[in-house]
Amino acid sequence: MVYKAALFDLDGVLVDTARYHYLAWKNLADGLGFEFTLAHNERLKGVSRMASLDILLEVGGLDHRFTPQEKDRMAAEKNQRYLGLVAKMEPSEILEGVVPFLSALKDRKVKIALGSASKNAPLILERVGLTRWFDALVDGTDVTKAKPDPEVFLLGARRLDVLPGECVVFEDAQAGLEAARAGGMHAVGLGRPEDLPGAHEVFRGLFDVDPARYFG
Repeated sequence: MVYKAALFDLDGVLVDTARYHYLAWKNLADGLGFEFTLAHNERLKGVSRMASLDILLEVGGLDHRFTPQEKDRMAAEKNQRYLGLVAKMEPSEILEGVVPFLSALKDRKVKIALGSASKNAPLILERVGLTRWFDALVDGTDVTKAKPDPEVFLLGARRLDVLPGECVVFEDAQAGLEAARAGGMHAVGLGRPEDLPGAHEVFRGLFDVDPARYFG
């Protein structure tokens, strides 16, 4: 089948901001007095900010200790630290193969959208110079349900004026792949096959994907 649209997650697919998220969450955990490891951080991939905070507090055994207002403050604190880090991002931090892949899609007249849980996605795309490639952006400010709910990708398809079945989603997180499949889209995983059982197929990165495979 030849698909009409490509939807991309941001973190770990187009740019590697995972380490910035981790440093910001770890700083919060340090202040609360417990260790937050890279292994713990894997559970946050593709998850919204507040859901990520709930996971972090669960790791620290503090998940029932804070009011909604206190949790809002902690999430805002984490985000401010994260913004301070990503504000220094440069185009050199775009992952290998991303720009050639996006360019090949444009040559084929494929519609392109972002589908990210991050509320900071527009800022990051602007910082690294990727905004111009996208026909639609859907981020954490546009949706109320986190992946694996398909809302973010279904909204992306609507903004591109295509059917869900005409879309390929590129994701590095299991939650995102589950969201793509729940929305009736073709789910391509980027990473290790053992980490991404929800994918229809898995590649190491966009540098490893032939656009003609999906888009003619």
